[in-house]
Amino acid sequence: MKSINYTLLGDESLAKDFGKKGTTTDITIYDKKDTNLVKTWTVPTGFPEKIPPLLQAINMGEYVIFHVSKLDKFAGEQIVALDVLKKNKGLLTHSYEVDREKLLMMIKGTVVEQYKLVELSDLKKEMDSLEPISHEGNARIPIDHCFDVKGVGTVILGKVVQGKIKAYDKLKLLPKGDEILVKSIQMHDDPVEEATSPARVGLAVKGVVSDDVQRGDQLCVGDETHVSQDITLDYLQNKFFKDNLAENQTFLVNIGLQIRAAKITSLNPLKLYLNKPAAFVNSDICVILKPESQTIRIVGSGSIML
Repeated sequence: MKSINYTLLGDESLAKDFGKKGTTTDITIYDKKDTNLVKTWTVPTGFPEKIPPLLQAINMGEYVIFHVSKLDKFAGEQIVALDVLKKNKGLLTHSYEVDREKLLMMIKGTVVEQYKLVELSDLKKEMDSLEPISHEGNARIPIDHCFDVKGVGTVILGKVVQGKIKAYDKLKLLPKGDEILVKSIQMHDDPVEEATSPARVGLAVKGVVSDDVQRGDQLCVGDETHVSQDITLDYLQNKFFKDNLAENQTFLVNIGLQIRAAKITSLNPLKLYLNKPAAFVNSDICVILKPESQTIRIVGSGSIML
């Protein structure tokens, strides 16, 4: 069974026409099964009140569906977020109230400029033309939700970003390091024996309870995923963030689905010390955030250098 995952930005009401509403927290997931293809749409419902759900939702999709209904600072923030996360595959639509020329000026020089601009009436047809994107390698699953189910035990929800998993596989939960056993796998509520990237899965597991698991933790095979509190970035500051950084300043950072408090320990190169360990692979993107900012909340970003 194949999978395709979209991030839907700008108007959650569109999602009800695409799929069935499922897991809802500060991110909401819709899904639908078409013959042998499972489609999911992730919406950052906690945004714009909070900035982390935006970054997390963007990280959960291979493609972005961006419907712009207003040219305000939050539209700008979404454009910056997509750009720093290098999400260059997507579809762009806008409402009648939006001035198309102004929108095109806002996205100029960003990854959003590479999106196909489509009419809202054509959006579903254009989505259906997008092909699944799979990544080979050792299995890696960033976790977005975890809970206990009576009669089943601990259930983990996440996306197989790389490789494939099978029932009875043993995986390592990082950053903690616990070993878990996959008891069973579901896709779109259907049991399956194995799931291949980029499948969204529900895993019944043995070896941990839900309190042991946080959003952003990763299930992995192999040793390419690193765990550390010290990270070094190939850093580029957001041109709209005008303040200078200084050693010992504290920020929030986003790495995949992980959110950590961090302190700057060096400016050149930029080094951060996280309040607790994070799991990452070489070149994962770390985004520095200032949630309390009244203007732009994205400070800058960079690839993690090992």
